[in-house]
Amino acid sequence: MGKEILPPNGGDDHIQPVDLKAALEERYLAYALSTIMHRALPDVRDGLKPVHRRIVHAMRVLRLDPGQAYKKCARIVGDVMGKFHPHGDASIYDALVRLSQDFAIRYPLVDGQGNFGNIDGDNAAAMRYTEARMTDVATLILEGIDEDAVDFRLTYNEEDEEPVVLPGSFPNLLANGASGIAVGMATSIPPHNVHELCDAALHLIKHPDATVEDLMFDPANPQKGGIEGPDLPTGGIVVESRESMLESYRTGRGGFRVRAKWQTEDLGRGGYQIVVTEIPYQVQKSRLIEKIAELLLARKLPLLEDVRDESAEDVRIVLVPKNRSVDPTILMESLFRLSELESRIPLNMNVLSMGRVPRVMALNEVLTEWLAHRREVLLRRSRHRLAAIERRLEILGGYLVAYLNIDEVIRIIREEDEPKQALMDRFSLTDLQAESILNMRLRSLRKLEEFEIRTEFDALTKEKAEIESLLGSEPKQWQTVAWQIGEVKKKFAKATEIGRRRTQFADAPQTDVEAIQQAMIEKEPVTVVISEKGWIRALKGHIADTSGLQFKEGDALKVALPAQTTDKLLVVTTGGKAYTLGADKLPGGRGHGEPLRIMVDMENDQDVLTAFVHDPAGKVVIASQAGNGFVVTETDMVANTRKGKQVMNVAMPDEAKLVVPVRGDHVAVVGENRKMLIFPLVQLPEMSRGKGVRLQRYKDGGVSDVRCFAMADGLSWDDSAGRNFVRSKDELAEWMGDRASAGRTVPKGFPRSGKFSG
Repeated sequence: MGKEILPPNGGDDHIQPVDLKAALEERYLAYALSTIMHRALPDVRDGLKPVHRRIVHAMRVLRLDPGQAYKKCARIVGDVMGKFHPHGDASIYDALVRLSQDFAIRYPLVDGQGNFGNIDGDNAAAMRYTEARMTDVATLILEGIDEDAVDFRLTYNEEDEEPVVLPGSFPNLLANGASGIAVGMATSIPPHNVHELCDAALHLIKHPDATVEDLMFDPANPQKGGIEGPDLPTGGIVVESRESMLESYRTGRGGFRVRAKWQTEDLGRGGYQIVVTEIPYQVQKSRLIEKIAELLLARKLPLLEDVRDESAEDVRIVLVPKNRSVDPTILMESLFRLSELESRIPLNMNVLSMGRVPRVMALNEVLTEWLAHRREVLLRRSRHRLAAIERRLEILGGYLVAYLNIDEVIRIIREEDEPKQALMDRFSLTDLQAESILNMRLRSLRKLEEFEIRTEFDALTKEKAEIESLLGSEPKQWQTVAWQIGEVKKKFAKATEIGRRRTQFADAPQTDVEAIQQAMIEKEPVTVVISEKGWIRALKGHIADTSGLQFKEGDALKVALPAQTTDKLLVVTTGGKAYTLGADKLPGGRGHGEPLRIMVDMENDQDVLTAFVHDPAGKVVIASQAGNGFVVTETDMVANTRKGKQVMNVAMPDEAKLVVPVRGDHVAVVGENRKMLIFPLVQLPEMSRGKGVRLQRYKDGGVSDVRCFAMADGLSWDDSAGRNFVRSKDELAEWMGDRASAGRTVPKGFPRSGKFSG
């Protein structure tokens, strides 16, 4: 065994006990702040996240202006990563690629050459193959950066400097939008139209207290201009109400429903096809078509025959209807419901206010902060220019002295040991003036004419006075900012190709909801079978003879009814509850089906009373064992959830017993005591829920059967042998009475079962 090696001092040096909770809180907070400030949220002033800001700045350093030659993206990414952004090259390149995609960003900042991906979701080529340079938008965002417009800070390794924020003479935050997920917060801003943003900003300069409503476009006053709503790179149609959009912009939170733009193409002989030319923002075209094809195979789109992608440079998706009689609006509405041809663009204007505080801002607050930044940039650039003018004027003053005393100046330079000091003493010059005279080239002496110096001196003096006047007057500052915004508006006006509005606005067409739901289900005949113990299934076709149906041991048939897969079924239980089931959602006819309790939340002490196909115009009489009842419309019985809808209020031992369709003008009630009462239907109230009123009075027992009929046609019933009996109005006179009477013993020939159907 070797000697055990121990660290010196017992190994306990430099170990500090730290509270785990405090340490975790401190470290997690540092991580959260880093993510919020330096990664995920854009700055309200230039609308950029740090990675985008660094890409644009690195391209400026590489002199990749719009008129210059392209450079390899690998070179740009390398510079960004090496100097400014110490993260993965893939994430930097992805950000660069997105800045160049005209389907992802409304006003691209990068002009890419090569394969930069497409709307189908295909990736860009590797960075060693692609090249890039800046667009005019990027140069606008950088405008004035060399004139002390913004603060710079040291980069991560303190070798270089990078801008804290860019001058941003382009309203980038709202124009290009942003999206990001930080820690505990997220941001999502759709792109907008620059022409409209400039209109709103100019209005805000004139009226600093303007509300969101004032900045929005008003159809009643179109001359005013303003923001209509999002303007998405891929076009589409926003089907959101003006009130909803106003609320979103007012609170900074909300969303916009965007639909694909489509039209019908006539194929002759009454045939047509639908062509989709614009799809919603951030939807991958290939994935969209795959999804529609999957729905087609799953038979969820019975009105659609085929889908084809005929896109080249522009989007062109062809939808072929099943036949020429299909209503194109209903077909498209069913597609909007099931596919990404309609999507919701969220709005969450969570941004870094003044580069420091993350908060959700309203539209007017975002524009106000951008304008404040533009004014600050103007003041800083003006002060920088003023300092440059003053320096130049000082130099020109020295040149003038040199020109007027040229021979003496030359003598001093030739003969004096310290010519600089001698010049300063002889002509009362400043250090800068003397240095400038000494640095003059001999060839300048020929050009050094008093007239030229004085002309430049006067022009600079005039410019200096203008800048001083600007710095001293806030109205003049805002006037200059407004002029700058006006220039941006001219450059990106709606009359230009890049500035034209791409996204339109419309109200969603009012269509029949029932028709749309039916259009989403293939119509086929089925027979719905429910057993005594509550098992349900749907057999294909309409089966007249149900005697051959198989059930589990001890179970038997309760209800069998013909239906279509597009029908809704109403199932009523003994507890007075109604449940709604889609006939297309029922288990198939193989086996014994599934228990109804799996599909709906039925209480254990309740059983199925009956089931029938929902008729929106239908009404039924619902009656309890004790003899109470009322009329209820079938529409009031429809339930949209698993919990169902309580229709009849019953308490044990009483329970719901009969559901009878309303027909004619009279009601016949038979009790278990074999007494029958007939009274006018109008005596029964129509309610959506309740206990009901007494139908017939009993000493003991309850109701046996109820039937609604038209008195003019008489009351009919079938006996156990299948014979049909009809009693006319005169023959029924002795059973006529008021509701809640006892009635009289049933007429001769009435079935022993006490039921009208034998």
